[in-house]
Amino acid sequence: MKPAILPACAQPETFTVEGCHVRELSNGAQDETLSIAQVRVACGHSTRWHRLRNTQERYVIVAGRGLMQLQGQAPQEVSAGDVVLIPPGCGQRIQALGDTELVFLAICTPRFVWQAYEDIDTPQP
Repeated sequence: MKPAILPACAQPETFTVEGCHVRELSNGAQDETLSIAQVRVACGHSTRWHRLRNTQERYVIVAGRGLMQLQGQAPQEVSAGDVVLIPPGCGQRIQALGDTELVFLAICTPRFVWQAYEDIDTPQP
């Protein structure tokens, strides 16, 4: 890694197949060991059940309230300042609660790549 400053506006926000808005703050060859993304989940919406292969993930809740669901654990409410630790291969999803969107940072090690993403949501009829 070389010293660098990554401008906040360098990457546009995108709406993903996971059902949330994502802006990659750092995810590239300049730092392959870690990625940071800002994620927004609209009021009442949730991400799809998914897991990441060979990737540890942490959610740092920045704003709003959410219901975090981790495979094998009871759902738990999260809010600003909370940190969620998600080991590789752990099924997960998060839902925005209340009348404001949920905003969090998703920090992955190694950095997030779509090849690691596995959708495990039950298909809807």
